[in-house]
Amino acid sequence: MPERKRAALVQRLAIASIGVAVAVLAMKFAAWRLTGSVALFSDALESIVNVVAATAAFIAVRYAHKPADRGHPFGHHKAEYMSAVVEGVMIVIAALLILREATVALVTGNIAISEPGLGLGLNLVAAIVNGVLAMVLIRAGRALRSPALAADGRHIMADVVTSAGVLAGLVLALLTGWLWLDPVLAIVVAVNIVREGWRVISDSIGGLMDRAATGEEEARMRAAILANAGGAIEVHDIRTRTAGPATFIEFHLVVDGAMTVEESHAICDRIEDGLRDEIPGARVVIHVEPDHKTKDEALKVG
Repeated sequence: MPERKRAALVQRLAIASIGVAVAVLAMKFAAWRLTGSVALFSDALESIVNVVAATAAFIAVRYAHKPADRGHPFGHHKAEYMSAVVEGVMIVIAALLILREATVALVTGNIAISEPGLGLGLNLVAAIVNGVLAMVLIRAGRALRSPALAADGRHIMADVVTSAGVLAGLVLALLTGWLWLDPVLAIVVAVNIVREGWRVISDSIGGLMDRAATGEEEARMRAAILANAGGAIEVHDIRTRTAGPATFIEFHLVVDGAMTVEESHAICDRIEDGLRDEIPGARVVIHVEPDHKTKDEALKVG
């Protein structure tokens, strides 16, 4: 997919995420007001974070897709990782807010649930909408290599898990009369949200620290290099790093010392085209060396 088209699609999904987050927030607060449930209140609190996080993701993807400039010659791709780190922190903050509300309710015994039917129905609809959005964002984030969209999707999926747990627990509490299950369930769900938040943060920090391409991607790179390096002798010192949709690939290409610059350049062009076909968003740098620079640990051509 062309870069401009990919960027436009990512931004449209980010905008849609904001709209859905606002609608879900309204439904969840309505459910809490109807029931007075601390678990539903906690669920609604997390949705506030969803709105803020979705907005941050939209700002990040717009900035990340700005073209490279004098101050940022390698592009602005890492802005998405920054957004994902912020989102992970917000997930943890939401969990702490939930823990606080649930603990206060459990300690004080101030637990009451009214008009459960309509309230639980609203929360169920909100969870279904969130579930659909989360799957769309996670799949799109992976396919379009957008850390911000993927993080937003995982965040929303954590919210879906929260809502499902809350609904199941409240139904059980209403059937048994054990209203203390309401805040206890909120505490259990909060712990799960902290786990998800840590996952988002750790994945994003890996991207900020110039994490290498995956083993599967590196295997495809090596195959593409060998398939297009005819005329060269070997390839060594392959290094990679990822930054959102961009994959930076650097390596040394050893050729016959008598080969002309034009001939070696033609080999480099073929390799670069092959890598870009195999790895969308590839940024390739090739250092050409004469044959006395061969190494034992190298990809032999031919």
